[in-house]
Amino acid sequence: MAATLPATPFDGPSAMARTAPQGRPPAARRAAPWADTLFSVLAHGAAWLTLALLAGIIVSLLVGAAPAIRQYGLGFLWTTEWDPVKERYGGLVMIYGTLMTSLIALVIAVPVSFGIALFLTELSPAWLKRPLGTAIELLAAVPSIVYGMWGLLVFGPLLSRFVQQPLQSLLGGVPFLGSLVTGPPVGIGLLSAGIILAIMIIPFIASVMRDVFDVTPPMLKESAYGLGSTTWEVMSKVVLPYTKTGVVGAIMLGLGRALGETMAVTFVIGNQNQLSSLSLFEPANSITSALANEFAEAGEGLHQASLIYLGLVLFFITFVVLALSKLLLMRLRRGEGTQG
Repeated sequence: MAATLPATPFDGPSAMARTAPQGRPPAARRAAPWADTLFSVLAHGAAWLTLALLAGIIVSLLVGAAPAIRQYGLGFLWTTEWDPVKERYGGLVMIYGTLMTSLIALVIAVPVSFGIALFLTELSPAWLKRPLGTAIELLAAVPSIVYGMWGLLVFGPLLSRFVQQPLQSLLGGVPFLGSLVTGPPVGIGLLSAGIILAIMIIPFIASVMRDVFDVTPPMLKESAYGLGSTTWEVMSKVVLPYTKTGVVGAIMLGLGRALGETMAVTFVIGNQNQLSSLSLFEPANSITSALANEFAEAGEGLHQASLIYLGLVLFFITFVVLALSKLLLMRLRRGEGTQG
């Protein structure tokens, strides 16, 4: 009985087909001819569906805000009066509160997140890395309403007693700084909302920063350490230049979360539609908290249209922030390509 020789690369595909196990079709026949077409149609459909949903949201906001846009125009953006009884509406107080609380959150969260990521990637002992990283990620899973309740009932009184009152005693007579700490030290206001937002966005920024720091080639860091660099020099001159696009993306992710947060801000910002001073201790309002508090009770007409106008403004602010972040990332990548 003649032995069957295995197919060799010189025998061609026909030989491979002849030696294929019985009952199993060749590799070229396994995929149905319509599979790639179906996959392409589904992928394109998902992409176009996303764009259609985005366009639908924009159109619905424009239609809903049309009465307020016709009544107030762009003057709505710099008008402070918000009086549902007299049917006079302006969104400056809410816009200012949204931007200021997000700015305070970034000022606090970015350095803290950078320190956490630096510790986890360069300084933490091996036994502490995983549990600490898991604990930080679990903070992102805490519902925002829990942060709001904790901020109102626990953090607010502590902030009033140990931060606001000492700052007022220390800076009360200083010309410019004194105006930032005026107002009743009751633990609610712009500063309280900004700190709560910072606590909420730290897990997002720190997790992304840690991941992008980990992708830095170990050879680059080891070479820098071998030349006598300190940990800070390695981070500032090796890791950060290599991962700057990821770091910017992490910061923009946190900013987007801060701009759109609702319930936590509603609990601690004070919900006051007045802009009496630029103090960080004064109760204020934000776009999201105004929508949460008033939209359910707003009647049809200018009140409801003005609230939708605020939603349109928040959508525009978020779009501008994301567009600027994309432009910045493109410039950073272009700079990396030029250096390369």
